Amino acid sequence: MMNEDILKRVQSNPKFKELVHKRTRLGWQLSLLMLAIYYGFILVLAFAPKILGTSLSGGTTTIGIPVGIFIIASAFALTGIYVRKANTEFDQLNQEIVEDAQR
Repeated sequence: MMNEDILKRVQSNPKFKELVHKRTRLGWQLSLLMLAIYYGFILVLAFAPKILGTSLSGGTTTIGIPVGIFIIASAFALTGIYVRKANTEFDQLNQEIVEDAQR
């Protein structure tokens, strides 16, 4: 019974609704951005592969190498953005929700 009361207080807390909204929105934004980067690469690879095979400076390194590195780095960067938000804004909201529920 007590757990149900706490659950109801948490779910009715406007800060909880704010947390869910912000976390969901950020997750979708970052996911869509990563999908755009990845599928953009796949589309270039499918329809204009010569672009990625073009040499950067007349040597063996092609444009595809830095593009691939960018894709991998962007995945790390977007993960970092989410973790930073989660460790600051989301954790703060979560702590406030817990404190409110314990009152």
